[in-house]
Amino acid sequence: MGPTGSFRGNAARGRGLVTRAMLAGPRYRQVFPNVYLPADAPFTLASRSRAAYLLVAEYGALAGYSAAELLGARCAPADADAEVIVPRRNFRERPGLRVHRDRLANSEITEIDGIQLTTPARTAYDLARWLPLIDAVPAVDALRWSNGTSLASITAIDRRYPGARWRSRVAGVLALSDAGAQSMMESRCRLALVQRGLPAPRTQYPITVPGLGWDIHLDMAYPDKRVGIEYDGAGHRTRAALRADNERHNLILSVGWTVLRMTSDDVLRTPDAMAHAVRQALAAAS
Repeated sequence: MGPTGSFRGNAARGRGLVTRAMLAGPRYRQVFPNVYLPADAPFTLASRSRAAYLLVAEYGALAGYSAAELLGARCAPADADAEVIVPRRNFRERPGLRVHRDRLANSEITEIDGIQLTTPARTAYDLARWLPLIDAVPAVDALRWSNGTSLASITAIDRRYPGARWRSRVAGVLALSDAGAQSMMESRCRLALVQRGLPAPRTQYPITVPGLGWDIHLDMAYPDKRVGIEYDGAGHRTRAALRADNERHNLILSVGWTVLRMTSDDVLRTPDAMAHAVRQALAAAS
């Protein structure tokens, strides 16, 4: 039986687990030079990132989207490249691998299943620098929500490297970040509204319905206007989910709130119209 996870080809051959012909055949997929995965293994960002770590295990760590994925933030596009951070100037990028040559303190490294990667705070700091604002804010939100990462811990790293490349982006990203966003699309929805001049809504705002026994939490809310916004993702399309959403919606309406329900089309295709609808709802509430 051959290796079941990512492995170095020369090491596996040395142990007699595979042959050169087996590596060239249909049973294994070459991810990077001398790094392989079984052909039937999931080819995800997580598996590609673990494979990438084999290239830098002696002197580097996973970073950026790769680190966020292993930290459980799930903020990367499905086709994102694996990312590593290394001090060596002569370590080059390869197809499917982004290499960041930067300083990294020992306190900014953590370990998961024997793999070294940047801590949640360092990962958030890096993504705030490396990504465009529209992607950086949701990524930082995801790390804050999933790992309890504080703004103070990210800011402390930012101050440690006053000459870091693209550092000027960090403050703007952190100013727009909100740890209450529970999904990437909720973050994008909130960001789209703020970028169009609306005040930042409160996230996960609790509403009490008499007799219900528990609070209903709105994805986003303007409490002073009693206007709420719910983002309905793919998980809301089943019959059971639709029934539950309708019951929830009616309960919120019963206590005098106006609720707008948004989808990915609203956020990604018609954000101006979405912002207009929210602005109209706030004006009507006034």
